[in-house]
Amino acid sequence: VQLVESGGGLVQAGGSLRFSCAASGRTFSNYAMGWFRQAPGKEREFVAAISWIGGSTYSADSVKGRFTISRDNAKNAMYLQMNSLKPEDTAVYYCAADFSTSAQAMGVRMNYNEYWGQGTQVTVSS
Repeated sequence: VQLVESGGGLVQAGGSLRFSCAASGRTFSNYAMGWFRQAPGKEREFVAAISWIGGSTYSADSVKGRFTISRDNAKNAMYLQMNSLKPEDTAVYYCAADFSTSAQAMGVRMNYNEYWGQGTQVTVSS
């Protein structure tokens, strides 16, 4: 099973980026999927997650109104549209998947979520 992130890079403050997470090796039916990030010298933190059924979402307060999570179950893929980026959004971003977990529960389970991608770097310059 593999989760592969793409779309990271360097962007100026106020700019936008769009991440993709491609899942392979199995069908992620009944898996919630989410995004986490880890800045240098800081612990990993929850960003946003989306459920399998109904596509309900849950986001951290720090990104509400700026980041939008979505998924395409037919393609086994998840996306994160990031707008109005700030320097404090600089981090390595990871996608994750967890079986039968609600979007909100992924934020609680943190590092106990089942599958993880390798991470992709985002740097926001001021």
